[in-house]
Amino acid sequence: MRNKGLLFTVLTALLLLQSCGINSNLMFRTPKGVKEVSDSIPMKPASEYTISKDDKFTFMLYTNEGERIVNEMAGMNQDAVAKAEIEYVVRTDGTADLPILGATRIAGLTVKQCEDTLAHLFEQKNGYNKPFVQVKLTNQRVIVFPGNGSAAKVIPLQNNNTTLMEAIALAGGIAERGKASKVKIMRVENGARTMYVVDLSRIEGLQYVDMIVQANDYIYIEPKEQVGQETMKVIAPVVSIISSALVIITVFSTLK
Repeated sequence: MRNKGLLFTVLTALLLLQSCGINSNLMFRTPKGVKEVSDSIPMKPASEYTISKDDKFTFMLYTNEGERIVNEMAGMNQDAVAKAEIEYVVRTDGTADLPILGATRIAGLTVKQCEDTLAHLFEQKNGYNKPFVQVKLTNQRVIVFPGNGSAAKVIPLQNNNTTLMEAIALAGGIAERGKASKVKIMRVENGARTMYVVDLSRIEGLQYVDMIVQANDYIYIEPKEQVGQETMKVIAPVVSIISSALVIITVFSTLK
């Protein structure tokens, strides 16, 4: 009996330790008593995106205010256009190494400001006549967790007006385990991430489907807690160990 009690105590402790892993993959849980921001949700970014370090971009330069751009683009197939676009990286010091201009500071500029800056530099420093510059950011994306941690996706932003619903759709929609009532949008504002929570489970959620997402947003659809299923996964191997141990104890008892 003493051995059985000791075995039971050890196995119970093992079970309790294993139970700590139930739903351990859930992220960004809101502590009890902390109010989630579910009102005053901005439908559009408060300000235009500014270029930052590690951003990647391409640019095209034409003289005479872009007079030749239509003719040149019309004479090139899509493969040639893609090969003609060279990607540049904004270094940690906020500059990018550009042809002719060399190291040029562009961090902190909007796309429009970057185009104007490059046009001015090419005209003033290199004598280009009425330069026309087009800048395109190539690494803008959002990360979507559709309600199942193993299915997270990085969604490239093909345009500046991608909506919340479009981003979720591109990620494959809300997973079976996902809670449509708890869609969390985490956005960098004033140097820190702010979390907004929207409810898409009810018809009132239509007011948020056209919310414009911003580069580097995290869209996290909170998964439902599967306590029963997770508990069974934990209990099954422990029960198997207990059953095997009891069989061994019973066999040894009969041998005495």
